[in-house]
Amino acid sequence: MKIAIISSGFMPVVDGVTISGLERLRKLSEWGHQVLLFCPDYRSLATLYPDWELYTGDVFPGVKVMSLASNGLMGLGFDCNMDFSSHPHFLKELKAFQPDIIHVDEPERIYLGFLRVPGVAYAKTANIPCVSFYHTNFIDYIDDFLPLIRLVNLIIKTVLKKIFKYIYDSYDVTLVSSEVVYLKVLEMGFKNVEFGSLLGFNSDKFYPELRSDDFYEKTYRIQNLASKTKIVFLGRLTPDKGWEFTLDALVKLKQVIDIDEVAIVIAGEGPMGNEILSRLSTMGYIVHFLGRVAPSQVPSLLANCDLHVTTSEKETFGLTVLEALASGIPVLAPRKGGVIENVQDGENGFLYNPGDQGDFLKKLQHLLQNPSLRTRMGQKGRDHVMGYSWDYAVKNLVEIWETQIELKRKGINLI
Repeated sequence: MKIAIISSGFMPVVDGVTISGLERLRKLSEWGHQVLLFCPDYRSLATLYPDWELYTGDVFPGVKVMSLASNGLMGLGFDCNMDFSSHPHFLKELKAFQPDIIHVDEPERIYLGFLRVPGVAYAKTANIPCVSFYHTNFIDYIDDFLPLIRLVNLIIKTVLKKIFKYIYDSYDVTLVSSEVVYLKVLEMGFKNVEFGSLLGFNSDKFYPELRSDDFYEKTYRIQNLASKTKIVFLGRLTPDKGWEFTLDALVKLKQVIDIDEVAIVIAGEGPMGNEILSRLSTMGYIVHFLGRVAPSQVPSLLANCDLHVTTSEKETFGLTVLEALASGIPVLAPRKGGVIENVQDGENGFLYNPGDQGDFLKKLQHLLQNPSLRTRMGQKGRDHVMGYSWDYAVKNLVEIWETQIELKRKGINLI
């Protein structure tokens, strides 16, 4: 099969969409498919990502990644979005490739750059299917990145919902990989939505045996952490990840526990980095800010922590949650979004009521003060996630693509 993929982002940016995209390409290459992936050009961020060229061109046998002219994304200094000037070049390469199907990740974000629904016009002309994948609840981010008057934000959200519905309804099918998200997009009125197990992770790379007493000293030259209870925060340092809630709650946590016995490990990048480090240090916490951690280093990092905390209420899947559970450590997360499908409250971690600092602190304190509970939860978490695999996820995706190609050949239009 010849597959054209248009992605809102790719490596070296590290997030759920980009990591999933890389692993999907790896499997498609192993199975002999031909793939042309279009993504933003990250050369303008070369100082931040000096290895950006490793993820362009022929990245795997039969797989080519083409970077398109891009601009900064919403003022974020670590990401880009394809711009309008890149669209003619995109169409030229697409016509030369002559795909059997077009797959688009996060089309609403690409739409902001292309100023048109990505891939649909070409697919209609070539009489091939064009499918979309709903990855991110962008509308929910309005309150975080545009702190305007509540009524103004409500108007913006209402308008965006109509625009997003128009975008997604332009595709033959919209794919989602979470039951929570499936219900959400149905409530938004999206047509032709299909739910499936379409995302995975490399469970074989994450395991508790990667833990070692000298890990931090050897890897980061950090001493005397072996005896500390280590809380890890892994992900972007942006407002949508719940950092204001976290920082406010940690002020109260120090009143009920001995914070000298706790170390906070933060792995990620983003505009809130300096603020987070400054506020935690002022509170008196032992903080180790690791910055951007390469995906290959994440398994060892998680295995050498004691629990993973996320306060993001907007996750559609929660890749770091799966990785933490596979590493044998419990997770504390809000009872909202896609994470609730994998965090079993009281079994492999705790779910707290969104926005409830008291509930959050009670459960965090319980985890910090009960190492035997963390061990039991860690084992149950590892057992829970062993069913995930990229083989299974990509196989399901390929079957959907093949079905759409066959429907198009038979002249069956579901829109």
